[in-house]
Amino acid sequence: MTSLIPSTSPRHFHTEFYFVGATLFLLIGIIFTLSLRPSSKENKENPSAFESFLRFFYASFLKPHSGDGTGNGQQDALESFYKAQAGVYDTTRKRLLRGREDMLGLVAAQLVHKSATERTNNVKRIWVDIGGGTGWNIEAMSEFVSVPEFFSSVYLVDFSPSLCEVARKRFARLGWKNVKVVCQDARTFHLEDHEDNTVNAVTFRRSSTSDYYAEDGPNVGGADLITLSYSLSMIPDFYSVIDSLSSLLASSGIIGVVDFYVQSIVDLSSRNYTGGAINRHVNWFGRLFWRAWFDVDRVGLEPGRRDYLEYRFGTTLGADSRNRLFGSIPYYIWLGCSKKPTSSLNTPSYPHEIVDRLDAAVTESPYLSPVYHTQTLSRTVERSTPPELRSKAFDAAIINLSANLPLPSFFYQNHHWRIHYDDQLKKHTQFKHEYIYAFTWEDSRVDNRLLKLGSNDVVLAITSAGDNILSYALSSPARIHAVDLNPNQNHLLELKVAAYSALPYADFWKLFGEGRHSNFRSVLISRLSPHMSSRAFQYWLNNTHVFMSSRGKGLYETGGSRHAIRTIRLLARTFGFRNQIKALLSAKTLNEQREIWTKNIRPILMSRLLNYLLVSQEKFLWAALGVPHNQLAMIEADHLHVTSESTPSSKPSSPLGHSDKELNSTRGQAVWEYMVQTLDPVIESSLIGEDNPYYLVCLQGSYSHRCHPDYLAPKSHHKLSRSSAFDGLRIHTDEINEVVNRLALGTLTVAVLMDSMDWFNPGAEEASTQIAKLNRALKLGGRVMLRSAALMPWYIATFEELGFAAKRVGARTVGTCIDRWRCRVNMYASCYILTKIQNFPPVTPIDSHPRVGSVDLEELEI
Repeated sequence: MTSLIPSTSPRHFHTEFYFVGATLFLLIGIIFTLSLRPSSKENKENPSAFESFLRFFYASFLKPHSGDGTGNGQQDALESFYKAQAGVYDTTRKRLLRGREDMLGLVAAQLVHKSATERTNNVKRIWVDIGGGTGWNIEAMSEFVSVPEFFSSVYLVDFSPSLCEVARKRFARLGWKNVKVVCQDARTFHLEDHEDNTVNAVTFRRSSTSDYYAEDGPNVGGADLITLSYSLSMIPDFYSVIDSLSSLLASSGIIGVVDFYVQSIVDLSSRNYTGGAINRHVNWFGRLFWRAWFDVDRVGLEPGRRDYLEYRFGTTLGADSRNRLFGSIPYYIWLGCSKKPTSSLNTPSYPHEIVDRLDAAVTESPYLSPVYHTQTLSRTVERSTPPELRSKAFDAAIINLSANLPLPSFFYQNHHWRIHYDDQLKKHTQFKHEYIYAFTWEDSRVDNRLLKLGSNDVVLAITSAGDNILSYALSSPARIHAVDLNPNQNHLLELKVAAYSALPYADFWKLFGEGRHSNFRSVLISRLSPHMSSRAFQYWLNNTHVFMSSRGKGLYETGGSRHAIRTIRLLARTFGFRNQIKALLSAKTLNEQREIWTKNIRPILMSRLLNYLLVSQEKFLWAALGVPHNQLAMIEADHLHVTSESTPSSKPSSPLGHSDKELNSTRGQAVWEYMVQTLDPVIESSLIGEDNPYYLVCLQGSYSHRCHPDYLAPKSHHKLSRSSAFDGLRIHTDEINEVVNRLALGTLTVAVLMDSMDWFNPGAEEASTQIAKLNRALKLGGRVMLRSAALMPWYIATFEELGFAAKRVGARTVGTCIDRWRCRVNMYASCYILTKIQNFPPVTPIDSHPRVGSVDLEELEI
């Protein structure tokens, strides 16, 4: 047994631990001192950087914090800590307390968005800054809004007299009369003690139950904004303070917090109401070290503080980061709201009302008005076969309501575009925070001619990069269900929709026309954030380099498809035809373009050696071009089908008719011929630099003002930037089967599947199941549009067996193009429209929680 015990004694381990800590502290001290260089705007009376650090060092690590024995408890301890360094507090915290400006920018953006939707201009806004210290936060807010004009009253609440004195001098210097410094315990602060017109208004209606949803909070009044900047971690009795804040906050108010933290991802595994988990996990050493380090100054980093915040409020936005300057100290930014969500008009609503409305919009079911909820429900159930459908978001909301938890964060957004999903499921995490497609390979003009969408259409389409979704939105259909299993593809669509909602055309063009924006991070925080779900915001805050990196090429050289684009760039640089590519894009006539292609570019890109060594390799086809194994097998089977028959056959080719060895033996030739049939007709009939944005963005890395997708046109931005432009959009992060299975019968009119059917195993039961579910969800006359890498895909016969009439509306043969109008993409061999001509027997919906799925919300005490 003794051999299993480490030879290092506990005392020796502690010595090593403290030695590491002391060394790290000295390094931080050096960095800290060098970084504290007062700017010209700072008060000239501020001490030097070295003196500031010495005061900070003494107060934080040498001076005892037991107080002076006056018996004032927490206030005495705080004063003992801050009095010696109050004059240098702001100087020493600039680099240490990261994220404060970001938090202020986020809450300001929420307030500005809210004010834009308010019906009156005479709005009384109240801001309470808990633990506001020297007032730095309040002055810094002036970078985003005019504090004296935007807020009627601002209260700085802090328990340290020394810090409060610094704050009073600050606001006297600034001349801000609406800011009041209150030296008081946050637990005992009440607005009615300071606001004359809220004495009678701030009353509380308490339910006889213990359900927090029954706590309405202030009927009128309350704080529109509450902020805590690195103060929650210094409050010992944080439970009671957070409870008091829930009463202090107005029903439609916002609470913003930035603070240090440590936490393990294991803690979050069963929670669906957080704002996402990107960067939230802190490794075991970080959790141990930072808690011990900050404990010296009575700063509590235990996860319970943030956990309780997320329990007592609804999460609007959340983000996690590290202060790299000081040893990667973890810190978080969190925005919350009342646990009871508000309606689109910023008025309080019962949770079941919000849940019901969203559920109806997601499932295409009739909305059940709360007034007639019971009788409408019974009538709907009687008429519906199978019984009333419920979305996964509804199921999650019911579980949370019954357990007295906040709703999933998606329910607290300003827009309900994004539908709740569990981001910790393996089917979502498999994509490792990366989208595959940065742009969509579907010609929107062809789609518009084929589909002719109208205002009554209900469309389901694969998201991809979202370009096609935006193109359909230009036709103003009643509803668009955007579906993608990869959360990151939906994050990209969310970013585009938010940009329409918040940005002028010039910024919109920089982001998605040029693919670069040097000020993207600031724009994301101050303009886009109110229009995004927490998970999408987290994703883009963590990936600002996509638009800002000086080394990268921008948005259109990111994602999985970047490998193909980089390969072309590498070949052009290696074989010296970069100038020829530029000339190709500048060509003014097709003859000029054909000559450049034939003489200078095609011999290299279409060489059989390159095809054999790289392009025809299955790993490259999947990673760079998104071609899965089953689709590759269809290309190989088509090639065998054509070469084995002297005359063209009308029978569909299927990989099932060939062995794997037979298919693999022709791969090189099949892929080469597929490339030839794809690219040559495009060069022959489409001027790349003038009217082919799909190949332009691949070769150039950006669009041009004369050549771009329809959604990037100024007139498109004018139309889609209207406030109601995306009211009918619902973004689902799930499989098509799961979404279609939860749609009400006969409600879809159009389903756009792109080439997704090619991904099924030939003859697979899953394909038949999906087709049957599509039949159930589509109304008679509803259409499915799909494209395929095969000329006659094997699954078309299955569609015909299950109630559809098939029509091939595009076919690519040797030397011809798939699209009759203009050959701009030509990536697929065929395009089909399948029209529902008869009802197929309905499929019983999958319901993993049958009892929960049938719960009447009226039965819950909320």
